Amino acid sequence: MDMLGRPENDVDQEKKRERKPSKSLEKFRKIYEDALKGGPEDKIKAQKAKGKFTARERINYLVDEGSFYEVKTLVESNCTDFGIKDKHIKGDGVITGFARIAGREVAVFAQDFTQLGGSLGLAHAKKIASLMDMALETKVPVIGLLDSGGARIQEGVESLDGYGEIFYRNVKASGVIPQISVILGPCAGGAVYSPALTDFIFMVEGISHMFVTGPSVVKSATGEEVDFDTLGGSVAHSEKSGVCHFVAKSEQDCFRQVRELLEFLPQNCAEKPALTTTEDPATRKTKMLETVCELDAGRSFRVQHVIWRLADNYEFFEVHQNFAKNVTVGFMRMGGEVVGVVANNPAYLGGALDLNASDKAARFVRFLNAFNIPILTLVDIGGYLPGVEQEHGGIIRHGAKLLYAYAEATVPKITLVLRKAYGGAYIAMSSKYLRGDFNFAFPSAEIAVMGPRGAVEILYSKELKNTPADKLDEVKGKLVQEYRDKFASPYQTASTGSIDEVIEPSEAREKIIRALRILKNKRDPRENNPKKGNIPL
Repeated sequence: MDMLGRPENDVDQEKKRERKPSKSLEKFRKIYEDALKGGPEDKIKAQKAKGKFTARERINYLVDEGSFYEVKTLVESNCTDFGIKDKHIKGDGVITGFARIAGREVAVFAQDFTQLGGSLGLAHAKKIASLMDMALETKVPVIGLLDSGGARIQEGVESLDGYGEIFYRNVKASGVIPQISVILGPCAGGAVYSPALTDFIFMVEGISHMFVTGPSVVKSATGEEVDFDTLGGSVAHSEKSGVCHFVAKSEQDCFRQVRELLEFLPQNCAEKPALTTTEDPATRKTKMLETVCELDAGRSFRVQHVIWRLADNYEFFEVHQNFAKNVTVGFMRMGGEVVGVVANNPAYLGGALDLNASDKAARFVRFLNAFNIPILTLVDIGGYLPGVEQEHGGIIRHGAKLLYAYAEATVPKITLVLRKAYGGAYIAMSSKYLRGDFNFAFPSAEIAVMGPRGAVEILYSKELKNTPADKLDEVKGKLVQEYRDKFASPYQTASTGSIDEVIEPSEAREKIIRALRILKNKRDPRENNPKKGNIPL
C-alpha cells in the first residue's frame, strides 16, 4: 500500500524485488544448474563425436516443446565404494519425468551415458520404478530412452536388484499402459530384458546395440569373432531375431516414428484410440482390388497393396516390417477409426505361416486385444510352411499361439479371404468358429481342407494312375475344376455360415467400415478378465 492506502501495482512490487537473491536461493539455483548440465564436458563431447544426442536433447526432440516436467532431479547414489558418493552425481545417470506428445500426457525416462556411462545403480533403478508406478496410477504410456553400459559394477548385486524392480513393473504394466523402448546406444546383459517385456522396441542404425553377452564374451566362450553390429545391431534384431519392431536412419527419424506410433494407441487399457475425421469417404470404391480376383492362387503379390487401398488416405503404419515378412502387421485408420491389420503376404513364402510368423502375428493380436483396437485379418494362405526344420522347431506349439490369441480376443474381429484359405491355417486366421464377427470373402476365394490340385491327387489317385499319359493333364484339370467348384467355392462356404458374405472387391472398404461401425459398442475385452497382459510370445 502507498501512503494514501492505495495498493501498489505489480510493476512497482517487482521493482522492489529486484535485489540480490538470498544465499539459500543462490545455492538452490547453482545445484539445479549443475544437475541440468549432465556429465562432464569431455563426456558430452565424446557422446557427440559418436553422432549421438545427450539425454536432455533426446527428450526435447521427442516431446512437445516446453512440456517436460522433470521429477527426482537431485537423486544421488548411496554407494560409498569407489568414490561414487563423493562425486555427488545429481540424477544418478537417468532423467525421469512427464511430458506431452501431440498434447497427450506420457511418462519418459532417458538414460544419460555422460554420467557413469548411463550405468544402472539402485538409485537409478528406483527413479525409473517410481516413474513407472506413477504412470500406472495416472494411466499414461511409458517411453524409455535407453543408452547404458549396463549394471553398475561398483554397486554389486544392488544394481541387479534394480533391474528386478524394473522388470516387475514392466510385467505389472503389461497390457495396462503402452510401453515403448527406444534403444539409442548399448543395451547389454540383463538390461535387454526390460525392453523385451515392453510392447514396441525402436533401434537406430549404427548406434543401437542389444545383446545378452558382448563380442568379447562370445569369443572367449565359443571362439566366434563378431562385431557389435553383426551381433546385436538394428539389422540383426529387426530381420533375424525379431526383437526390434522399428528401425530408424537417425535419432530424429526415430522420435518421429515414436510420435507416429502413439497416434494409433490409446492412453491405457480402459480407453480406445482417438477417432479422427477424414475426408476419405467410407464409400470410396476399391476397384483395383478386382485384380486380386484375377490372379492365379499360386501367383505372388505384396499384400500391402491391398492394405493401402483399404486404408484412409492410403496410409499404413507397418510394424515388424523386416521380420517374418510372410505375415504383415500394422496400424491404419478406416473411417477415422484405428484398426490393427494382420495379413498373409504371398510375396514371401507364399504367405504360409511358419515359426516366426506365428509368433509375430500372435503377439500383435494380443496387443490389439489388450488395448481395444479392432482387428482386420486379410487371408491368403495355403497352409503352414512344411519341412523338418519347421516341425522340429515346434510349428505345432508356435502355431497354437496364434489360434489362442484369436480365440481369446474379444475386440471386433473382421476377416476377409482374398484368394485362398486352406486347412488348419484357414482356421487359425480368425475364422468364423474362432469367433470372427464378420467374415467376408472375394468371389475368387478358395476355402477348403486343402488346395484343389492336392485334393484331387489324393481323392482320385487310382483313376489318375490308370489314365493314359496323353490324357492325364486334361483329366486332372477337369477334376480340379470340379473340386474347386464343389468344395472350394466361397458360395459353398457361405452356404454353411462359415463366411457371412461374398463381397464385391470394389466394395471392400465400404463393407469393412460399415462392419466396424456396427461393432463399435462391442463390450470391452476386460469385462470378463480385468488383466490381460501382453506376454512376449
